Amino acid sequence: METKLCHQPLAFSSSQFIIPFSKRLKPTTNLTFHHHLHSSPKLVLYNSLSGVDPTAEKQDSVKTKPIYLPTPQNRDLRTPHSGYHFDGTSRKFFEGWYFKLSIPEQRQSFCFMYSVENPAFPKKLTSLEEAQYGSRFTGVGAQILGADDKYICQYSPESTSFWGSRHELKLGNTFVARQNSRPPNKEVPPQEFDNRVLEGFQVTPLWNQGFIRDDGRSNYVETVKTARWEYSTRPVYGWGDVGSAQKSTAGWLAAFPVFEPHWQICMAGWIEWDGKRIEFENAPSYSEKNWGGGFPRKWFWVQCNVFEGGSGEIALTVGGGLRQIPGITETFENAALIGIHYGGKFYEFVPWNGVINWEVTPWGYWYFSADNGRYLVELEGKTDDPGTTLRAPTAEAGLSQACKDTCFGDLKLQMWERRYDGSKGKIILDVTSNMAALEVGGGPWFNTWKGKTSISPVLNKALGLPIDIDGIFNVVPLFKPPGL
Repeated sequence: METKLCHQPLAFSSSQFIIPFSKRLKPTTNLTFHHHLHSSPKLVLYNSLSGVDPTAEKQDSVKTKPIYLPTPQNRDLRTPHSGYHFDGTSRKFFEGWYFKLSIPEQRQSFCFMYSVENPAFPKKLTSLEEAQYGSRFTGVGAQILGADDKYICQYSPESTSFWGSRHELKLGNTFVARQNSRPPNKEVPPQEFDNRVLEGFQVTPLWNQGFIRDDGRSNYVETVKTARWEYSTRPVYGWGDVGSAQKSTAGWLAAFPVFEPHWQICMAGWIEWDGKRIEFENAPSYSEKNWGGGFPRKWFWVQCNVFEGGSGEIALTVGGGLRQIPGITETFENAALIGIHYGGKFYEFVPWNGVINWEVTPWGYWYFSADNGRYLVELEGKTDDPGTTLRAPTAEAGLSQACKDTCFGDLKLQMWERRYDGSKGKIILDVTSNMAALEVGGGPWFNTWKGKTSISPVLNKALGLPIDIDGIFNVVPLFKPPGL
């Protein structure tokens, strides 16, 4: 059940400039483009997955058992901001992770979304704490948008059994421990996890497993009662060229708590879903993350790694929104980015190397065009699917319904190399898909949102500086901030 994975956005950390989304935390933060929250790396991968009857013996029911490998140190294709960004302070904070697995043969996808809110308070705030710090929503959530757009969500207002690695993409939570067992506080082998955790999950760049039970709060959508999964992944792409240093989605400023939330692209077997087993091998996957003080005012998001008309692995991530600028007054700006992996090369369209234009309706239509000086790109997404409402960490109501998604979108992607006169020259990509993930979130969405990226000249110049924050802190690891 090995899976190949293309590391694409999990978080859009481009300088924390982009607006985060909760895609999938949907959830999904510090914007910088995490897909929903703080920045973190996204990736595409290939893996195998299969569903299983929860009452059956797993070892006998899984035809192809995924191979578990512990997370190595200094792994290839690691993106900056893969770690858990909580710094231990009492400031408002959330982090969300998103992992998407696609099965082209069945035109089905599974989106795993994990989130933690205000972990400085592992239990609901007392009256004294609310008087001192103000109202805060706390807890851990696990959501899955699965086959046929059915949904499951398990949430706990406590985060006492949540853990995350400071500098690596490793996290987990125990909702219910097995009798006389202590919840894990770090990555453990799959059998040990099963022996200690009755309901919960653990995720690494190479592994994802868990079992959750729907908590009955999602009567607005068709749900399944339980889900169990276990699959391995093999990274194919990070957030940059293969063989080169990987980038922060939002640039070097993503290392600091500004322009939140941040977004970063980061990771992908079997799964039992609605009493049905779905088995597959070499299935493309993708992951990203978000973190920060909260989601953007409103946002859009597109992700796809299943295309027709092209050869090799192709991965697309688009994210953007209305991001708040730090300051005394509430000032917002448009932020967005487009990232494409193709043929081992990374094509990046961000505010500091060009302009991104968009036209997004409240639901059903997404159009983008961008020019980074060397390449031009256009993409159009459409859907007649009604979409599924997902939860995201919100300042007003905690983990609640804040965005709408579908994994059945139709998408057309074209990219050209510019001619000397700036016009379209050689076409590099001309592909389509009927398995694109499309999302809108926040609001209000009264009408079509037409916009383009806007960034101040001073900030634009700063973001363009070749500063290797990760390399600097590797020299002085004692001062390396959490998450980086």
